[in-house]
Amino acid sequence: MTSTNETAKPVAPAAEDTARDHRKGLILLVTCAVFFLDALDNSTVGVALPSIRDDLSMSTASLQWLVSGYTLAYGGFLLVGGRAADILGRRRVLIVGLSVFVVASLLGGMMTEPAPLIASRFIKGVAAAFTAPAAFSIITTRFAEGRERNRALSIYGATGGLGWCTGLVASGLLTDVDWRLVFFVPGVVALLVLALVPIAVEPDEPEPAGAARRSYDPGGALVVTAALLLFVMAVVRAPETGWSAPSTLLAFALAPLLVLVFVAIERRHHAPMLALDIFGSRTRSASYLVALTHAAAALGWQFAVVLYLQEVLDYGPARIAMAILPLGVTVFLVARFVTSRLVDAFGIRFVSVLGLALQAVAVGLFAVLGEEDRYLTLILPCLLVHGFACGTVLSAANIGGVSAVADERQGVAAGLSSAAYAVGAGLGTAVLAGVIAATTGDADATPLAAFRNAFLGAAALATVGLLIALLGLPRRDRAS
Repeated sequence: MTSTNETAKPVAPAAEDTARDHRKGLILLVTCAVFFLDALDNSTVGVALPSIRDDLSMSTASLQWLVSGYTLAYGGFLLVGGRAADILGRRRVLIVGLSVFVVASLLGGMMTEPAPLIASRFIKGVAAAFTAPAAFSIITTRFAEGRERNRALSIYGATGGLGWCTGLVASGLLTDVDWRLVFFVPGVVALLVLALVPIAVEPDEPEPAGAARRSYDPGGALVVTAALLLFVMAVVRAPETGWSAPSTLLAFALAPLLVLVFVAIERRHHAPMLALDIFGSRTRSASYLVALTHAAAALGWQFAVVLYLQEVLDYGPARIAMAILPLGVTVFLVARFVTSRLVDAFGIRFVSVLGLALQAVAVGLFAVLGEEDRYLTLILPCLLVHGFACGTVLSAANIGGVSAVADERQGVAAGLSSAAYAVGAGLGTAVLAGVIAATTGDADATPLAAFRNAFLGAAALATVGLLIALLGLPRRDRAS
């Protein structure tokens, strides 16, 4: 009998390891589903805008707030969402955020007036600003830093590309039936994800005693949210109101002043919302800037290329979606199967430099396009190269942005990474939209010239990111 017991002993650790791996697999499934949902929701609504405009008799100015309202709320509340995850518990914040997202989605699909519909998009943006850092930091606190976390974050980044692809394909089909499905379907998906969270993610550990973890720092939260809201609002409204409009200039002037006030508050607070030493790491600080510039180039380029395909090559919505689909598929495959291996082997700096260099070349080559359709000979190859670039840079920046951060601050670190990407996306879209508008305003310019300038602008933004990666990221930091 003693022999039997001794023989059975080695089985227990193996069984525990299997159970632990199974639990981590479920955690990764749920957190990736949250990112998939965010990407799905963002890519579907864009295609539905013309149908929404016609059905609700919305003006163009009102229509853009269906996108801008979400962007404003998401970018403005990300840091608060990250801090809430650290203080209140990541599982708890994820459940509440998903619940609000479900309600806002379902109510949005029922709206018959523009204002309530825009309000539902704003509320969804706020909800996503809490779910995104909560899901991100659940991964970074459950998976050990190094190979395990790198692989998990690469898979997490890949699901964003998959969600974006799915949204592109589904949006045309859903809109052909009824644009309201664009709101209902993400709501149903969110409800399914919400049902899985209590099963997959274990309850949050009780808060340790002490004010350091329990302090909300309301002053800092209020000021930084106001600064982000002002900046994002100025960026998304600038193409409409003008970059030199008094309201735009005032917002751009007040936002950095509020940031300075925020820094002063954080330095004096005994438990700051954002401990400023999080920027003390070159890897983290440079990764945030890389994410910002990469997103500015990628999303600004996307805005321009959709208009180019529509206005110059006369592609319809469904054909545009299918034309860009290879980009999203490549992002998914590279982020899922390639990026973590590259980071483990060569480090964050090498992967970021490689991706940004490829991005600059890929988006810049669009400037040689003319009025003839060169999809197979130039557009498709550039889409595939850009997809490889996006799949590497996004995951590498995510890995670098949360490296060497204590578990109790992972929510804020995740919020910073997400905020950098969100602000960059809005900034790039606004800047390149301004380039297109300024060029078309010239009587001697053609629409084709406007798009060429925008593509060159996207390449310039990617080049700025490349210089940041070369000069800012340490050579031998492998995050492994």
